Amino acid sequence: MNTAAFADYRRYPLISALTAAQVLPDRVQVHWADARLSPFHHQWLRDNCPCAECVYSVTREQVLEIVDVAEDIDCHEARIDDHGCLSLTWSDGHRSRFDPGWLRAHAYDQQSREERRANKAQSRLWDSNLQLPVFDYQALMDDPTVLLAWLRALRDTGLTQVRGAPTEPGSLALIARRISFIRESNFGVLFNVQSKADADSNAYTAFNLPLHSDLPTRELQPGLQFLHCLVNDAVGGESIFVDGFAIADALRRENPEAFRALCEIPVEFRNKDRHSDYRCLAPIIALDAQGQVAEIRMANFLRGPFDTSVEQMPVLYRAYRRFIAMTREARFQVIRRLDPGQLWCFDNRRTLHARNAFDPASGARHFQGCYIDRDELLSRILVLER
Repeated sequence: MNTAAFADYRRYPLISALTAAQVLPDRVQVHWADARLSPFHHQWLRDNCPCAECVYSVTREQVLEIVDVAEDIDCHEARIDDHGCLSLTWSDGHRSRFDPGWLRAHAYDQQSREERRANKAQSRLWDSNLQLPVFDYQALMDDPTVLLAWLRALRDTGLTQVRGAPTEPGSLALIARRISFIRESNFGVLFNVQSKADADSNAYTAFNLPLHSDLPTRELQPGLQFLHCLVNDAVGGESIFVDGFAIADALRRENPEAFRALCEIPVEFRNKDRHSDYRCLAPIIALDAQGQVAEIRMANFLRGPFDTSVEQMPVLYRAYRRFIAMTREARFQVIRRLDPGQLWCFDNRRTLHARNAFDPASGARHFQGCYIDRDELLSRILVLER
């Protein structure tokens, strides 16, 4: 398949050739070889002109601001040139030339927009029957193809396991940086998950930890979380995971009122110790612009008292109790014990994780963890896909 480079570094396949272009009073309508028609408004075309006057070739970022173009800008001529590109001449004498692959990828007729939505990578909801995506540490370190497969699994499934990793303290940073830089928090760059007497988090005890997301107390919860097993000789301490998106989907179908309450009523989460005090007020379920679940924010042990209207308080408690009850249902839970040299990497804003209680007298247990933002995962995927 032919491809053509464009100013934003990506390459756009020639899905269908341009066959004709028609100038209308406020737009240019193009005809494709597969019989699709795509209208492009004059403002949109002028705003996206890729020429060297409008886009700086070094940074490939736009320098044109549309406010500096006449609002009534008019296209004098539109034609398909010898290279199959859309060539335009504007009323102010400016010329624009659009690659057909790029133009088709950004067409905003209804059929094109629906096609893009259908082709967009979708989250794969899972339950207790999940076929866990497992990857080999050395392959991820050596092979960009395997690395890309792992990152796509993280994006689409939200839970993966890596095996065969070194067990030296600090070695987690090597694989985390295969994705991007590590996000530091008040717990450090790498944090040690061990039982200790002066714990500043329930994670650093031998207690069971209920299903939760890490750092819901932050405006932006970390996107990816790593948990790397260095030593695990203690009895107990199994890892438990649920797909928060799958639970939200089931709640939406089974109890729409509860789903709506958790999307609309904000809850405050708090994380405080001797030196810090983090707080965030946000709904437990966040939706994106299309109304799809984009984030779960949950950690009962970090939750402040509910603060909502008298009328809404019983509604919120019913919804909150139902959500937590669903996380405890066997139909949703994946339970595994992590052995030395294995690590979890999961989407912290989607996949809730928990730990069974363990007996520190029965043996040592030492995990290390770190965070990377979800944006870094998505960026790395796009660069590897180039």
